[in-house]
Amino acid sequence: QVWLVESGGGVVQAGGSLRLSCAASGRASGTLGVGWFRQAPGKEREFVSTITRRGDGILYAASVEGRFTISRDSAKNTVYLQMNNLKPEDTAVYYCARQWTGPSIDAQSYDSWGKGTQVTVSS
Repeated sequence: QVWLVESGGGVVQAGGSLRLSCAASGRASGTLGVGWFRQAPGKEREFVSTITRRGDGILYAASVEGRFTISRDSAKNTVYLQMNNLKPEDTAVYYCARQWTGPSIDAQSYDSWGKGTQVTVSS
C-alpha cells in the first residue's frame, strides 16, 4: 500500500509560479513511477506529467511542456511539479498517483491517488 499527499497549491496571477509536492509513504514495490494529473470543473481528469521510479524517464503533456518541470527527491520520497508561466487554463485540482502499469498517460495505469491540491490562476 502506498499513500500520497499533495501540497503546494494556491492562488497565483497569470505568469506566476507554484511548486507542488507529492509526498509518498508505504511500500514502493511494484511502483513504476509517479504521475501528476489535473481536473478542472466540468472536465475530465487529464494527464500532466510523470516520472519513473528511477527518475530516468519523464513525460509531459503538450499543454505544459516547457513550462512545468517534474522532479524527485528519493531521500524525501517526494515528487515535485514546478509550474512556471502559469495560465488561467491551468486552473484545476492537481492530483498525484502511483503508476503500477502502462501506458503512462492513461489514468487507468495509476492507483493510490492523493486527495488533490487546488491551483487557481487569475488573469
